[in-house]
Amino acid sequence: MAKSAYIFPGQGSQFTGMGKEAHDSSEAVKGLFNHANDILGFDLRSIMFEGPEETLRQTEYTQPAIFLHSVAVFQTLGAVCDSVAGHSLGEFSALVACGAVSFDDALVIVRKRGQLMQQAGSINPGTMAAVIGMSDEQVEAICLKASTNDEVVVPANYNCPGQLVISGNEAAIDRAIEMLKAAGCKIAKKLPVSGAFHSPLMQPAFDGLQAQLRSLAILTPICPIYSNYTAKPTTDVEEIRDNLLNQLMNPVRWTQTLQNMESDGFTQYVEVGPGKVLQGLVKRTIKSAEINGFQ
Repeated sequence: MAKSAYIFPGQGSQFTGMGKEAHDSSEAVKGLFNHANDILGFDLRSIMFEGPEETLRQTEYTQPAIFLHSVAVFQTLGAVCDSVAGHSLGEFSALVACGAVSFDDALVIVRKRGQLMQQAGSINPGTMAAVIGMSDEQVEAICLKASTNDEVVVPANYNCPGQLVISGNEAAIDRAIEMLKAAGCKIAKKLPVSGAFHSPLMQPAFDGLQAQLRSLAILTPICPIYSNYTAKPTTDVEEIRDNLLNQLMNPVRWTQTLQNMESDGFTQYVEVGPGKVLQGLVKRTIKSAEINGFQ
């Protein structure tokens, strides 16, 4: 019997009009959107459906928007998962999908996480850059060389073989980009982001979210969740809690997650939520994968 992994996207997958189709075709989804607006105390639905795009792109709105879209679509599928995983923010959607965290609790934390990450970007200004055409080891070595005691650059997202995102202080990112190009990197370019996510510069967000995550009610999930922090499956409640916190200042190990899923016998991958980014990453990582998506 084929084993299915349900995977949930993170920041960068948002678009104006996201979730509208699911909302308009399901009373249950409409009810979830109303409920989300009540919890948040503002009209997230109108930001998702109408924008403006600059507002939707702000981390504090992007994160709850993608989370709501993903969970709403997942609930319409009536799916039973053999495993789940989410890319960065998507880990919260995955936790709701496997029954570990309630929708209400996760939405409150996701909103707070988005606000804190945006604030951390103001407190410790930094940026991120996409790197294509280099091995993980080459990028790791160049990040070490480009970093100083005061300015750091680190791998932030291992997306698929030959595709990474690096994160850190702007000056260190600039040095790394020069070194990467000199080493023959195909593409090394800065991304339009509001902070150095998944790097030590996110310390203020880590500090701000710690108390809330420590008190978050987490149940044993109905299936394993593959963590961004370890790239390994777990059903252990305290491990899930630690992984969520550690994820903020450490890289998203998506390449390793997919490779581990393949080793564990998963052949079907279903992306649930806005966009098709993760479907592309699966395709480039697991040649034999059967891939579907729902948005």
